Parts: sequence; structure tokens; C-alpha cells
Amino acid sequence: MSRGAWWQDGVVYQVYVRSFADANGDGIGDLPGITSRLPYLTELGVDAVWLTPFYLSPMADHGYDVADQCDVDPLFGTLADADELLRQAHALGLRVIVDLVPNHSSSRHKWFQEALADPASAYRDRYLFRRAGPDGGPPNNWESVFGGPAWTLDEPSGEYYLHLFDSGQPDFDWRHPAVHVEWERILRFWLDRGVDGFRIDVAHGLYKQVDLSDNPPSGSQETTLFHAASMPHAWDQPEVVEVYRRWRQVLDEYDARVMVGEVFLSQLDKVARFVGADRLHQSFNFPLLVAPFEADAWRALITEALAAFAVEGASPTWVLSNHDVIRHPTRYGGGVAGGERARAATLTLLALPGAPYLYEGEELGLEQDEVPPDYRQDPIWQRSKGAVTGRDGSRTPMPWTADPPGYGFTAGAPWLPFGPQAAERNVATETADASSTLAFYRRALRLRRELTPDLGATVRWLDLPSDLLGFARTLAGRGELVCVLNATDRARDLAVVASSPLVTSGAGVFVGPEHTRIPARTAAWLLADV
Repeated sequence: MSRGAWWQDGVVYQVYVRSFADANGDGIGDLPGITSRLPYLTELGVDAVWLTPFYLSPMADHGYDVADQCDVDPLFGTLADADELLRQAHALGLRVIVDLVPNHSSSRHKWFQEALADPASAYRDRYLFRRAGPDGGPPNNWESVFGGPAWTLDEPSGEYYLHLFDSGQPDFDWRHPAVHVEWERILRFWLDRGVDGFRIDVAHGLYKQVDLSDNPPSGSQETTLFHAASMPHAWDQPEVVEVYRRWRQVLDEYDARVMVGEVFLSQLDKVARFVGADRLHQSFNFPLLVAPFEADAWRALITEALAAFAVEGASPTWVLSNHDVIRHPTRYGGGVAGGERARAATLTLLALPGAPYLYEGEELGLEQDEVPPDYRQDPIWQRSKGAVTGRDGSRTPMPWTADPPGYGFTAGAPWLPFGPQAAERNVATETADASSTLAFYRRALRLRRELTPDLGATVRWLDLPSDLLGFARTLAGRGELVCVLNATDRARDLAVVASSPLVTSGAGVFVGPEHTRIPARTAAWLLADV
């Protein structure tokens, strides 16, 4: 088979802009710093880079509170710096995806400032202001994702405004036509500058139930990673998909552009409603972020995802870490065993059809850092008064060298402190070590790029014990690519006949004439005759 559109199977690398590379020595990552490190990403073997928000912002939520979606915050550089990053990325063959935040703006946005200045302003209707409830408190029982009420009182008017996140992030009212017009302008602004696509923050948000009625008592046992379980009137309203139908028409006026949605819903059939030939190209497949490292759980989730996203004009995505969750080596137990499980998980997902999304630093095997309380900056930590640890530990800066205090990230004091792992898990040290996690990622991504054009689009599951995972994909002219994952803590012998392994997540894989031995917490790609 020939390779389809680049996004269908392209490997996307997420850059958390504040933490990737600092060019001016102020301790905060910036666009020129990213530009200087683009050759590293091409050598790693990814196809695209996704940049978290770098727009004008007071940084109440580190850039996800946007004051102007068409300008660059001076912390990160200038529009000219953004243009230069795009130019150099494209020259290296890298695509660039940028973050959009359409559910809300910053409270410093010019629309919201006008709305606060005059309750009769036309801008007021572009947000969700409401009179107090019967008891004089908030209009309903909605709660912020970051903790506490989702309403803040505008004292001069006596009305409350809705913010499903921080009070500095008021929600737009997407039932107002001006909001639609503004966001199509924003799309075209960045498409005309040459971006290759958009990651859409809180893509299942935007619309709220018309009467803003109380949410029912939840009783849900779902993790707070998923929004809709406890707030059905605030998320996933039927009108939302229509927004992306119109946006898809805009993107289709340009060549090879893509939209991927952050749809924090636990039911993949609901997530799949957002993707297709006339809507989003992709949506993140999040259940793996909370799944145990167990073969039967993974088999069920992978099967469900392959079926859910098997729609025209879409492709499945695979993700293990991002800036909002605990890094997966830590989730898998940490230490040596956690690192082995993390590499095995990565190799397994890289063998599947679809698009892997990697998070900066996972190629170094970085674990979650323990950020001292005095240094924590996440609004979740602040709003919960320390009751919730927050996300700072997955956002600490990228270590490029073994040299403290800046570890090649900055010449100044980093905005979040490095943990002790930076001394060993850094780009320079791991580049010099052929057995490092970085070397493993480079080998696996290089082989994946080589094989992808000849791989079949379907997965054939192998008949293995339930605590092992194995599947095959046809490999044109060469037989089948077989991926086997031993998620257990002991070596296992399998009745899988293949040639020598193509790539493994760890040492010790044995391939014999009658069986294959896979060590504990290890995955392997094998070449098998049909």
C-alpha cells in the first residue's frame, strides 16, 4: 500500500513551549529556542511538531488563557520568530501544528475587557454572563475543572460569568454569530502564514446547554481526566460538531492541513462523532492514558479504537503522555521496571496503523519530576490550595546536557526546577549511549518510517494467552510485521515463528526455529513469513 496523507500515520512530537529550549536566557522556552533544536527533531525521526500556545497571554494557565490568538507573547518571541520557525521547519521536512483555544479566552482579551467595562456592551453577549441564583450565589451548580465554582462575580454589575477552567479564562458563548466569524478569521490568519494544522483545545466544549441548568448529581467513578461524566450540560453538546464541519471546509481550501481535537470523553463512540471526512481529521485517543499496563486491557482498548476511528477521512491516534498527565514511565511504576514498560508500550503503539503523538522528553525516558511546593505554578495546585498536586511535574524543562544548573535548556534560572534525573537522562548523555532510551526511539522511528509505506491498514490479532499481546500487519513483498508485547514480569516463550527481531524495546529477545522468547516487560517487532 502507498502512504496516504501525511497526517494519517505521521509521528507528531509535542513541544511544551515554555520548557523545550530557551534562546534568550530568561529561563522560559521560546520560539527561537525551538527553531534552534529543529535538527534534533528531524534526527529523532518525527514528521511534525505540535506547539502549545505561544500567543499573547497573561499566563494564568501558562498560555491557555489567550488574550490575542493572532499575536505572539513577548515571552516567546515575535510573529517574525513564528514565521522563521515555520520556514526552517518546512525546509527540514517537518510539519508544524499549532494549538487553538476556542472554548474560552483570557479575561484580558479585548472583548472581555469591553464586556466588563459596560454591561450594555455588545461584547457582553459573546460570553456567558448571568444573574445570580435565587440564593444570591452562582447561577447554577457547575464546577470548574480546576476546582471550585465555575462562576465568578462581576461585582459592578452583580452578574456572574462562566469559566469552566480558571477565573481568568471566561468561556465564549458560541451561540453568538460573532464568535464564529472571529474564529474563522483566526484559522485563516495561521493557515495563510503556513501552519500545517491545529490541535484544538477542549474540542468537546464550546457550546453549553441552552438554559444552563444544574448538572445532575454525578455518582460517576470516572477519573477526572474525562470531563463529561459529572458535567453533561457543560460538555459535548450536539451543536459542537457543526463548528468543525465549517472549519473543515476552511481547511480544505488549503493543501494537506489537519485538525486534531482534544476530546476528553471516555466513550470512544462519542469521540468518534467528531472525526470524519467533513469534520476533524483526528481526535486524541485518551483511554490509554489511564489504562493499566496489562495485555488484556490494551487489547480491548486498541480493538475499540481501531473500530471507532475506522471512518472515512480520519485515522486513529496513539498517545501515552502529554502536559496534562503523569508521564507514563511513572504511571507504570517508575525506576528500571517503569522505564522498561514505557519503552515496550511505545514500541507496541508504533506498530499500529494511525498517528502516534509523542511528548517532549519521553524519548529520554523522563519520569514525573517532584516539584517542591514553593515552585509549583499550576492553577490546579493554586485553586485547590495544594490538595491536588497538579501538572508541574510533567512540565519541567527539557535537559539537553548534563551541565547544571541550566542543563543546556537555559543560561538563566529555569522557570521550573530540574529534578535529579536530568543529570543522566539528557540528550547529550543518551546520544553517546547506544543502549539509551533515546537511541531506542531513534531506531524504532527510523524503522517505522521505512516500513510504513508497505504496511497493511488492518491488524490481525495473534492467538496468545490473555496476559500477552500480539498482532500482525501485512508487509508487502516481505510477509508480515509481527509485534509481540510481554507485559508480565517474567520471560515468556511463544509459539511464534519468525526471523530475527527487527527492533526490540530491550535486550534478550530470542527467536528460534520453533518458538520466540520475550523477556519480561518487553516488546519486539518480528518479520514473519506468510
